[in-house]
Amino acid sequence: MKIFIVDDDKSIRSSLRDILEDEEFEVEDFASGRAMLKSLAKERPALILLDVWMGKEDGLEILVKIKEEYPALPVLMISGHGTIEQAVTATKKGAVDFLEKPLSLNGVLARVTEILKIEDRPASARLREEVKLEYDDIIGVSEQVLQVKKAIAQAAGTNARVFIYGENGTGKELVARAIFQNSKRSANAFIEVNCAAIPEELIESELFGHEKGAFTGALDRKLGKFELANSGTLFLDEICDMSLATQARVLRALQEQRFSRVGGTENIDVDVRIIAATNISPEEAIREGRFREDLYYRLNVIPINIPSLRERPMDVPMLLDHFLRETAGENQIPIKIFTAAALEMLVAYPWPGNVRELKNVVERLSIMSTGSEITVETVATHLKDSRTKVSPENVAVTGDLKKAREEFERNYIIQALKQNEKNVSRAAKFLGMERTNLHRKIKSLNIDLEKI
Repeated sequence: MKIFIVDDDKSIRSSLRDILEDEEFEVEDFASGRAMLKSLAKERPALILLDVWMGKEDGLEILVKIKEEYPALPVLMISGHGTIEQAVTATKKGAVDFLEKPLSLNGVLARVTEILKIEDRPASARLREEVKLEYDDIIGVSEQVLQVKKAIAQAAGTNARVFIYGENGTGKELVARAIFQNSKRSANAFIEVNCAAIPEELIESELFGHEKGAFTGALDRKLGKFELANSGTLFLDEICDMSLATQARVLRALQEQRFSRVGGTENIDVDVRIIAATNISPEEAIREGRFREDLYYRLNVIPINIPSLRERPMDVPMLLDHFLRETAGENQIPIKIFTAAALEMLVAYPWPGNVRELKNVVERLSIMSTGSEITVETVATHLKDSRTKVSPENVAVTGDLKKAREEFERNYIIQALKQNEKNVSRAAKFLGMERTNLHRKIKSLNIDLEKI
């Protein structure tokens, strides 16, 4: 984990470097803010220690420039002649804290550790050495994320099947794509199937294709996902929601590496690598009779568990920076800056919807907040409104789990449509779904847009 030190006093830079490197940090020091900003354009550290006065340079002006580019990057200000007014100004401009010289080196180390929420720095340093990915869109430097990246690197070098576990919104598709992009199959197809979004009567045709006339509406031959993924990778997302009959066909196709299209007799040989994913416990699904145990053991060769966002709070500032910049670029608006208190609230928030929820909240805050700063009051308001809270004590238990699940899903989609002014495209983006899948859900759940 890298830390930048910016101070015109060489002895202070040397002292800070020594104590931080002793704790396994990677350190780069600069005598001027200008030099640091040039380096910042090429790489992003986990933290910057910045002096208030550096010769003719005003450190507070450098702080503003840092925050313009990286609004959530932690900056710890230090000063030899600090005042309460300077400390307040630095905090308002986005600094996480303000320390006075002469510095207590142990105190600086304790504050750095607290800011970065680090528990095992040497282990993290070793993990970074072990992770070598050519394509890497997974944002974070926490040990949990580094463990996932290590597993990706190990899985990518093989043709073994992979089973990815993680809550909704944690980035299971990103992990699957990273495995594919770093594998020997990267020049071939990556085909994704959301097993939960395809109606049961269509899933076999979607996976294995069909012949002309195989069923009503089959006007032409259609190639299935297995065939399209030949020599490449097939990602079966939410596989535990697949019907048992389809699971049996998938198992047979995996065992034999061949199948026939729906309504056909020709055997089609394929060479497909399978990556599966689920947001529920497959063991529980097996006990409930919803998931085949033999299929589970076929797929679970390399398991990868993705941590929830609440398990890796130190990655939140990096994710905030990424989505602030992304939102600004997509919507042609200036990059907003979080105040220190707002950033602290976002890091402490449990993020039940994980990275997907964080992305939606950042986009909403960037677009809806006025001014260049996003304050703690604005964050509190939008976090409160970001989801509908349901109390378990107020849920009527009818004994029909399927009906209850459908009713909850129906109400949740209706709330999302209301929040997005019945705009299906915006609601789909808010929910993290494809627009066509949301349209299908609206139809199957009998949601009347006119009556919302």
